[in-house]
Amino acid sequence: MRPPTWTIGELASDFDTTLRTIRFYEDKGLLTPERQGTTRIFHARDRVRLQLILRGKRLGFALDEIAHVINMYDNPPGEAGQLEFLIADIQTRRDHLLEKRRDLDEALAELDELERRCRDDLAGLGL
Repeated sequence: MRPPTWTIGELASDFDTTLRTIRFYEDKGLLTPERQGTTRIFHARDRVRLQLILRGKRLGFALDEIAHVINMYDNPPGEAGQLEFLIADIQTRRDHLLEKRRDLDEALAELDELERRCRDDLAGLGL
């Protein structure tokens, strides 16, 4: 039995992305489909890599960072190194997002206070 394969159109449909996006990732060397004439045949490895790329983009990783992590799997130190790198990077990203959250919470609190003062001043004008 042959392992499953997908066309570019099937992958685009499965992952709700565009053909252009998949071709872009191929041009960057992140996907390496087999070629049969002008037809691209994607194997399970490409499918998993596309899933990881799209997940990384949703989480705010730059394409170079995604490529680095994905390529670590195939090179020493392999999957263990890849996972250790990701754990460290996740913590850095989490800390950055928590800092942004604190900044947003402070800004929202300041806006609430300013609005309260404006309403009090408006009420004081008797309007």
